[in-house]
Amino acid sequence: MSQGTHPEALPTEVLADVASVVGAEVTLLGRLPGGFDVGAIRVEVAGRANGVLKAWPRARPNQLDESLRTQRIVEHMRSRGYPTPAWLGVGATATHVWHLIDFVDAAPAPELTPSLVEKLMEINELQAGQASEPYDHWSYAWRLATGQDFGQDLAPSLSRAVAELSGYSSAVSALVDRLRLLCANAASPPEPPDMVHADFKPDNVLVRDGAVVAVVDIGNAGSGTRATDLTTLKWHTFQDPLDDARRRLSTRVLDLVGWEAAAVLAATQILVRLEFPIRHGRHELVPGVIKRGHRALDEMTALR
Repeated sequence: MSQGTHPEALPTEVLADVASVVGAEVTLLGRLPGGFDVGAIRVEVAGRANGVLKAWPRARPNQLDESLRTQRIVEHMRSRGYPTPAWLGVGATATHVWHLIDFVDAAPAPELTPSLVEKLMEINELQAGQASEPYDHWSYAWRLATGQDFGQDLAPSLSRAVAELSGYSSAVSALVDRLRLLCANAASPPEPPDMVHADFKPDNVLVRDGAVVAVVDIGNAGSGTRATDLTTLKWHTFQDPLDDARRRLSTRVLDLVGWEAAAVLAATQILVRLEFPIRHGRHELVPGVIKRGHRALDEMTALR
């Protein structure tokens, strides 16, 4: 086992655990771009293809179970042709939880184009009817958008932060009030039918020579409606020349779940997009999110 050229070495016990689980020497090669939370490290696994290692400090008692859940989803979806890299191992030490996945020699999509949207919509269809774990993003979106709380929170800290958004500014409060009003009469969703990626956005799509070769960062995957991921994708289409692509996405979401549920998914997307820059002190981004949020709601209302 070697630390290679990685400038910020992981604790020795984490590397030892990785090597023990995969049954091979592991050499750290260097940090990969991206990875907002903990970053990703490219590694060499002796006798096998290169991999990507991520390790998080332990923060929750069920953190290892969450990674094992994702590993099961990945295995399930890969068997059905979903283009996400294989997970080579999952483990935990007293201080960290880690996972190791196959390295894909491709780059994140440099921009979202109409043709890429079409391809991602095709990939999204592979998620249909593939709910395999009781980690329900659809019910959570409904609770977040309507302000309900049934003690089944997937992300308690996010829910608390969203509940406090109205105190940030009058402009944020006005948008949140509009969202709550839009979703006030939405019915709770049915049993979740589909696999949900939960972070289906352009920088999690790897392309090579213009073709999609992988969809990555699947760590929060679960069940729900695949319209959740289409709604996330739609958030990134509010610029030319993507107006037609956004209309196609809107039509597909409505076909899948109907207007009320589509409004809930849109509201959840806006709330999460508001919370993120506020939590991280990126206050200069908030006005743009507010503007795009109102535009998204205007378009939703026009489709009613």
